[in-house]
Amino acid sequence: MFNSGATVDRLVERLLEVLGRRGQSFEIILINDGSHDDGWARIEQAARRWETVRGIDLMRNYGQHNALLCGIRAARHELVVTMDDDLQHPPEEIPRLLEALDEGVDVVYGVPARVRHGWLRTAASRLTKLALQNAMGVQAAADTSAFRAFRTSLREAFADHQSPFLSIDVLLSWGTTRFAGVEVLHEPRRAGSSTYSARALVRHAFNMLTGYSALPLKLATLVGFTFTVLGVGVAVFVLANYVIGGGGVQGFTFLAAIIAIFAGAQLFAIGIIGEYLARIHFRVMDRPTYAIKSRTPDQAT
Repeated sequence: MFNSGATVDRLVERLLEVLGRRGQSFEIILINDGSHDDGWARIEQAARRWETVRGIDLMRNYGQHNALLCGIRAARHELVVTMDDDLQHPPEEIPRLLEALDEGVDVVYGVPARVRHGWLRTAASRLTKLALQNAMGVQAAADTSAFRAFRTSLREAFADHQSPFLSIDVLLSWGTTRFAGVEVLHEPRRAGSSTYSARALVRHAFNMLTGYSALPLKLATLVGFTFTVLGVGVAVFVLANYVIGGGGVQGFTFLAAIIAIFAGAQLFAIGIIGEYLARIHFRVMDRPTYAIKSRTPDQAT
């Protein structure tokens, strides 16, 4: 939860109503990801009011996937459902995700029947899913969503993962390839505005590519090879012009353009390598995925 204090009570009430009808034990874990509003105070009040609610307050804002990882590791039941805090993911759709899990898959995504975002964010979201598909290596990446249900046992596949750059969906793919998607409603926000901008989605996509895939390095290699061939072609052209025409290629513009192109290709390749080195650097620093500031008292024990 990030700056969503206004939706805490309504979210919990709807979750209690839906999950209570199933007749099975459950818990609601609310992760406060460095909110600037009264979100943590609202979570503490909810935990005191309902014994099934647990709250975890992070030291600062670590990002959606880092905060979700904190909640996943704190979960104590056989199944986990993750969802956004703004009620765009209707709690009433949770039974559909859980029913799909009974069909022999390990992860089920709630695929929005109608996405209520602007065109720019929609385009960025598609780019992110393409990056996910490459990183996960499964076709189901096209159906990824923050509204997901999966078996808690999958977290054993990434129990020791500590990188600050992470994707829950990629981590889940380390434990299974059995993914599925079901169509669910996607409601408008009840309060506030989204902080997940198109820029943030593009950055997340780039982090996934450089954090879980060698595709950018392969691309840099391809660019280098392409411009090497281009350089050989230019050399042949200059030599042929000298031998056949008896003179060199005229013009400073031609020379400057060739130098700029090759310099750009080199800087591109160096930049890609630098991104990978930066991630190695952060891993060596042992930078935490998240840090917990406080927890609500556990009324269930």
